[in-house]
Amino acid sequence: MIAAVILVGDAAVAKTQDREANVIEGRAIAEELCSRCHAIDPGQASPNPEAPPFQEVAGRWPLSHLEEALAEGISVGHDAMPEFTLNTRQIDNLLAYLSSLTR
Repeated sequence: MIAAVILVGDAAVAKTQDREANVIEGRAIAEELCSRCHAIDPGQASPNPEAPPFQEVAGRWPLSHLEEALAEGISVGHDAMPEFTLNTRQIDNLLAYLSSLTR
């Protein structure tokens, strides 16, 4: 019985560590691809006034809608927004980061 509790506890710790890694990787993607226009960290103003801060994006739209848009390749958002397509892992990581901004 104790071994089962330890295994469950270990799995929970591993899941938390995986989620933290996803958030860190998602922030790195945001910094690389998005920070030229968007504020990617809470409490900041976006460099481009037409580009909403990521904290606002995370609170304004359901992440499932953003997941679909990212998978299809976002081509519009604001006038200067470049077109890009992310792979599944990048999308998951970026959404993990955005989700972390709503807590």
